[in-house]
Amino acid sequence: MSQNPLGVHALVFAGGTTPDEMSLIIDQTAAAGYDILELSLHDSPNLDVADARGKLEAAGLGIVCSRGLAFTADVSSDDAEVVARGARLLHDSLQITHDLGGTHFTGALYSALGKYGHALSSAGRANVVATLKDLAVDAQEKGMTLGLEICNRYETNVINTAADALRLADDIGHDNVVIHLDTYHMNIEEDDFSRPVRLVGDRLGYVHIGENHRGFLGSGHLDFASFFHALADIDYTGPVTFESFSSAVVSPTLSNDLAIWRNLWNDGPELARHALSFMTNQIATARAV
Repeated sequence: MSQNPLGVHALVFAGGTTPDEMSLIIDQTAAAGYDILELSLHDSPNLDVADARGKLEAAGLGIVCSRGLAFTADVSSDDAEVVARGARLLHDSLQITHDLGGTHFTGALYSALGKYGHALSSAGRANVVATLKDLAVDAQEKGMTLGLEICNRYETNVINTAADALRLADDIGHDNVVIHLDTYHMNIEEDDFSRPVRLVGDRLGYVHIGENHRGFLGSGHLDFASFFHALADIDYTGPVTFESFSSAVVSPTLSNDLAIWRNLWNDGPELARHALSFMTNQIATARAV
């Protein structure tokens, strides 16, 4: 049994969040043996929150919600109206997470998901800090935690490394803002898989495990052993969530934002079972040394 709660991203099973899709996602997550479902809120207008919460509770699953923003609702923009739209989206998404029974809201909460044609401006960064200060207070009042997911340079210009994220979290200045590491993004931006984990230390609050091509774990070239050993070295006991995408399961919006053009797998349930076994073994091996 893992010492970490283990999760799986909903897009392993279905592209949207209609009641029928949520039934499928929740049933498959529970059947594969996971503790947590991570739900992207890109499709939140179709989400029946009360119905989904009832199904999650019946299945005994925890829930974590995540999202990125859009260029029309981007809190890193220099345009006050665009920033205000992004802030509303964040507060609405925090409320949805709370109403689902979740305590953790994470993702690229600081920018749109997509390639920027310019560097982040000082005004844009100040807007990120001010917006996330307000969101952190809202979260604190609800007993919730915010995660800053570090994404690669092709998906954001705000934070690309653990060091970037720590500086941003320091400027936000609230203890309920934690760092979210993702092996897929680390492979592009970090020097290795150990030093960022140790740099973040006890401020690490959430982890995504994904291959370099976002397919089956172990089928790519990532050095998962060093990453899981680093997690063990800092005694990380928080959630570890498997994230994978394939053109076999398409979200009308998110698949385009993340450039999911390749069919890396067809059988989500099989993928999920394999990932649970892989992560459980890696955690056990790292802690046994």
